[in-house]
Amino acid sequence: MMEENDKLHIRLHVYDTDIPVKVLREDEYFYREAAKLISSTVNTYAGVYKGRKSDKEILYMAMIDIALKFEKDKMRNDVGPYNDILAKITAEIEKALEP
Repeated sequence: MMEENDKLHIRLHVYDTDIPVKVLREDEYFYREAAKLISSTVNTYAGVYKGRKSDKEILYMAMIDIALKFEKDKMRNDVGPYNDILAKITAEIEKALEP
């Protein structure tokens, strides 16, 4: 079971806000990198659209951008089609090797 001392209290600076969070020690790096990614993406959109779009719209645009990258990565890492092909090939090989 997870001990309380396995968690850290950290502050993440996300765009223009500091957020206190409690994270697992082994996940701290990933939280900090995620905060950097969010800040960078929001800064990019804010640089282009600040004053022309609301802060809320800019945040949504940044979220869509990050989610789109996530979805594309998820599709690239989908091994289901490869497993189907390997199962068919394996069945054919086993059938060919039968006496």
